[in-house]
Amino acid sequence: MAKREIKVRIYFSEIFDISGATLEEHGAFDISLINDLPLFVDPFLLFNSDREDFQALHKQVIEYVKFLRIESNRELLPDAQIAAWFTFPEVKQNWLGFSLRGNAGRGLGWDFARSLHANLMNVFKTFGDEVTTKGSHLEQLCLIKNGIGRDNISDFTVNLIKHYLCLYTQEFAAKYLKPAQVRRHAIPKSHFNFTTQSWATKTYDLPTWNGDFVLLTPKAMLTKDETWISRSDLINKAEDIGTALPNAVLRQQVSRYFRQNLKSDSKADEIKRVRSEAIEKFPEIIDEYIAIRESQSDEATNASNEKVAEALRLFISQIKKFVHLLNHETSFYETGWDSLAETRKRVEFLKDVIENKDGYRIFYSDGAPLARENDLQILFRLTWFATTLDVNREPNNGRGPVDFSASRGANDKALVEMKLASNSKLKQNLLKQLEIYKTANNTDKGLTVILFFSTKEKNRVTNILKDIGRHGDRSIYLIDADKSNKPSGSLA
Repeated sequence: MAKREIKVRIYFSEIFDISGATLEEHGAFDISLINDLPLFVDPFLLFNSDREDFQALHKQVIEYVKFLRIESNRELLPDAQIAAWFTFPEVKQNWLGFSLRGNAGRGLGWDFARSLHANLMNVFKTFGDEVTTKGSHLEQLCLIKNGIGRDNISDFTVNLIKHYLCLYTQEFAAKYLKPAQVRRHAIPKSHFNFTTQSWATKTYDLPTWNGDFVLLTPKAMLTKDETWISRSDLINKAEDIGTALPNAVLRQQVSRYFRQNLKSDSKADEIKRVRSEAIEKFPEIIDEYIAIRESQSDEATNASNEKVAEALRLFISQIKKFVHLLNHETSFYETGWDSLAETRKRVEFLKDVIENKDGYRIFYSDGAPLARENDLQILFRLTWFATTLDVNREPNNGRGPVDFSASRGANDKALVEMKLASNSKLKQNLLKQLEIYKTANNTDKGLTVILFFSTKEKNRVTNILKDIGRHGDRSIYLIDADKSNKPSGSLA
């Protein structure tokens, strides 16, 4: 009897039964409806675009932040007004961002609101009226201090252009989807009325899945990793920029500051701290940095295109091939044991496919191994399809969040920790981390999965396990993703 094939639907195109070419024609990214993918809306791509609609969106974003700046400096805002103007829910329906648990994120709450409010009152008093740069940039708000990062900037931008995204998706739905796939949804905070100074709710006919609407996002406004204007990039370049400022007096002051506070043997943390303090003390460094990034704007589009292409390859093309391989060559999607047994089976299936059936290729980009645990965790989550278990990233129970829990009710829960062999804290984690998580989650079931990419990494893990007396422990799985010892095959 032929093996029954399970129809695995992970992506928008699969779930709504349309071709990838149709999405490509619309310019939209083919999102996963199982888990967020680590892509972000970069407002600089709106600013730098040749498209009039993107440029209009950027002006709309800046106009709103300028409104916040003016109102913040006019009078002391009460908490109710700050909540109405500065806080936003995450637009989880675009399925983009950092979440490892479906698409549920934290949104832009009081920490973001207070940080933004303070920055507009104290640091960016001329936001929207800059004279030293070609334009205003929302990303400026994350350059002074930690607390507003790329995910915040992306979430904020998405909220401020939500009306556009709803119309963009509604247009696609009307043209390509069946009436049964679309419902009318009232979307709160979708449009800001400057006359009444309030957010309005509007209705849209949108793709609907599992009772919620779905939003598509144009690939042309997306990036992976950092936005073009970012705090980490500024920190890395602060000394070079500060000591080359066009104002000679200011340049000498900045140079003297770095000479007095940094030594030839300063550690990385100390260098980062001094650079951060210099940016606060001499905000002209920010203006010069933004002007430099504006002058390099052509590179921004090329860089984002490359990053989005990498995400398409890694999280869509390779995952589809990986799922196809699992579906056709194993009984991966036909499990049904208790939580630990099923989790163990899936890890063992993954180990076999990665090591023996070319699955290792999914962990490589341009020939180099991915050295990011978040990417590996997302890939692992996307393969947990067609299970009766509830598979999620657990919330933080005060001891930190475990990577995954697979549960069937409160009394049947197995935990999974995924690690790279190169993790500098691997020994410490193996000694304590999973046991702490098991206690916090009231379970005695747990597995650790360690992925290695070379013989050197394998030997390091083996020596650590021997050192702590856990060599041969059945709760620890080592998975060999070293491409040097694999024959070429079908997942190229």
